Amino acid sequence: MVNLRNVFCVLLMMLASCSGTKYSAVPKIENGVSKTLAQYRKSVINNVQYNLQFDIPGDRRHSITATEVLSFDLIVNKEALQIDFREESRKIRAIKANGKSVPVIHDSEHLIIDPHYLGTGKNEISIDFEAGEGALNRNADYLYTLFVPDRARTVFPCFDQPDLKATYLLTLKVPVNWKAIANASLKDSVVKGDRKTYHYATSDTLSTYLFAFAAGKFDKAVWPVGKGEAEFLYRETDTAKIKHSVNEIFLQHTASLKFMEDWTQIPYPFQKFGFVAIPDFQFGGMEHPGNIQYKASALFLDAGATRDQLNARTNVIAHETAHMWFGDLVTMNWFNDVWMKEVFANFMADKSTENLTGKEVFDLKFLVDHFPAAYGIDRTQGSNPIRQDLDNLKDAGTMYGNIIYHKAPIMMQQLERLMGREKFQAGIREYLKKFAHKNASWPDLIAILSKHTSSDLQKWNKVWVNDTGRPVIDYVLEQSANKVSKFSMSQKPEYGAARVWPQLVEVKFYYPDRTKEFTVNFNRAEVDISEAIGAEMPLFVQFNSSGQGYGLWPADLKMLPELYIMNSPLNRSTAYVTLYENMLNGRYVKPGQLLTLFMDGLQKEKEELNVKLITGYLANIYWEFIAAKDRVALAPALEHALWNAMQHQVLPNNKKLLFKAYQDIFLSASAKEQLYKIWNDQQAPAGLKLTEDDYTALAFSLALREVKDTGLLSKQLSRITNTDRRIRFEFIMPAVSPKVTDRDAFFKSLALKSNRTKESNVGSALYYLHHPLRQASSIKYLPESLEMLSEIQTTGDIFFPQNWLQATFSYYQSAEAAKVIRDFLQRNPGYSPKLKAKILQAADHVFRAEQLLKN
Repeated sequence: MVNLRNVFCVLLMMLASCSGTKYSAVPKIENGVSKTLAQYRKSVINNVQYNLQFDIPGDRRHSITATEVLSFDLIVNKEALQIDFREESRKIRAIKANGKSVPVIHDSEHLIIDPHYLGTGKNEISIDFEAGEGALNRNADYLYTLFVPDRARTVFPCFDQPDLKATYLLTLKVPVNWKAIANASLKDSVVKGDRKTYHYATSDTLSTYLFAFAAGKFDKAVWPVGKGEAEFLYRETDTAKIKHSVNEIFLQHTASLKFMEDWTQIPYPFQKFGFVAIPDFQFGGMEHPGNIQYKASALFLDAGATRDQLNARTNVIAHETAHMWFGDLVTMNWFNDVWMKEVFANFMADKSTENLTGKEVFDLKFLVDHFPAAYGIDRTQGSNPIRQDLDNLKDAGTMYGNIIYHKAPIMMQQLERLMGREKFQAGIREYLKKFAHKNASWPDLIAILSKHTSSDLQKWNKVWVNDTGRPVIDYVLEQSANKVSKFSMSQKPEYGAARVWPQLVEVKFYYPDRTKEFTVNFNRAEVDISEAIGAEMPLFVQFNSSGQGYGLWPADLKMLPELYIMNSPLNRSTAYVTLYENMLNGRYVKPGQLLTLFMDGLQKEKEELNVKLITGYLANIYWEFIAAKDRVALAPALEHALWNAMQHQVLPNNKKLLFKAYQDIFLSASAKEQLYKIWNDQQAPAGLKLTEDDYTALAFSLALREVKDTGLLSKQLSRITNTDRRIRFEFIMPAVSPKVTDRDAFFKSLALKSNRTKESNVGSALYYLHHPLRQASSIKYLPESLEMLSEIQTTGDIFFPQNWLQATFSYYQSAEAAKVIRDFLQRNPGYSPKLKAKILQAADHVFRAEQLLKN
């Protein structure tokens, strides 16, 4: 039988080819937004505009009524039009197309409009509907939209793909005492009785995932930023945090905007600038133009904030500001290139701090921020390349993770070194100007950058961007008459096919009175470092001394007793990372040895970022790679080392990091008594300033150890005055309860999506639920946790599957836990490859602990 539909498609393509315009293949109707559907719509639709009105009641139990006028130009009108709407069809009340009533046909998450109701040229579709709430994030007295990557279609009918950019004319009706913020400038607001209507100007051209608004009981601050004023909505009530934060937040945005304008030579490209702080927001931030959303706790800090917390705030502000150019002005064609916007946001955020801090401090921060996180994924069997395939936007959330946020900036740093800073910058400026307010792909960028360098970027791109993993590096160092006679390095993949990661790296020789550093062009499987031949044999060699090289580097064990003759904090940091990564691979040092080395360094290390690094490594080794029986015996010595170091450190931030580490690892009765007294009396140790958040975390740590005060958590709750923080605390309480029945009931409650809406709270609660001190009773949750993953990926936001898995599995070390994971994967051979990869990433430490504890 002849398929007439296919015949027509062929004829259509032939006609299109003859006319000089190419139309993509006609898509089938299926769930999600397939690449085929997106390509077809892009080939036949342009000039998209949305006129949207939302009537939002103050009571979240009542639905949100809405109207929409969707207008667009249709180049060819031969096929049914698919408008994305991932909601129940009953929520569509009426549809008109070009003034004519249209039957509601809802199929596989799409509204289907027969071509009979459409025509070539301009079309207008009017829809009366009840807004879906999948991405509205409704709370008792505020809401905010979060549509990345394809969740606009859960709220209103739309073409939910990044390359069909559109303008938005938005009207919001809200309770009179609510404030609102959106992408566009506010035209006016009208009060009528107990309702207030906000009319916004037509927005800039945006992808659907960047359209956003927030409304609710917020306070508002306004500040001159750039050439205009920026508005800031927030719900924070702690006057100390407000005092120490609001002005600084505006100043940091101002500095970030100026840096980006200077570096790109493109003025801020949107009509307004503004942002909102959301309690328990799912991410650190989200880059909606004119309406950046931030996690409130990332912005609001007080006088007790550590440098790490201050750096994190600077980073997230610079990151989201950089997105205004990278992602918002120029947007990827398809979400397989979502990493492009994220790598540039992170990379440019880092660059914006370099001039302020100096190169050494910048390099240290870059290393600590990116390398451990990138290695944490790339060393696993579930690692993914930076650029991945994507057939349907319903799976776009699986694109996100530490590879695109942390390995990609490392890759970009190597690319900049390869090209040279000026040529790299020239290429990026050309790219931004060429594709401003449009969409582009990674091949588009590589083609432009290739014009600015003689290097073969296509070859370089294959291993860095399209392949997974990292190299394992070994070396040969020979001497004759105390002189170096041979020095070479070799690289091979940690797993997978043979390949070479071309990169520039540094190697440093240490002598009693000096150092000598070599830059190596490590562009082959084996390279000779000829410059070192004839040099005096060093005390020891440090590989990757600059911290810019990517891979599993060798560790010269003669370095260990001499570690603190390294005057450079960057060199010490590189050594810490190298030793930890080798420990995980069973090379050079065992967990107990490295734990002892880091314990000895607690008082010697004075650089705050390094104190953070080694205390984090200490906790990981202690809980994950030391057997439970050995941990109990080791606890008093580790407690003493941390407490003693805290007393001898001078800087308050170092003291606080060490106190937090002590609070994390303590087991002895004396430590429990000491910490309980600090919590009960609200009296911090000398030289420390503890905030409400600190006392909250301490209360949870004490509850895990089941202190005698059974009312401890209730007392801490009574001390919390902020409504949003009280709600968070109340949610987590049953996960920390000493009663197994409470914890069982809490885990069971997570089966309901409605109990997982505050994803950051869920992640925190899971950390306590699966804490090593509770694993005897919590391991039974692991099979069901894996069974729930598919639904969590479907219903949750982009980071939730990863966070769910990490919070669940991170601290397990038993063969029983490893078996649960292996059994699940064996029972599900056809499981989603991308979700399987997420499981293998989260399970990596479980498998490594199982192996290391055997030896």
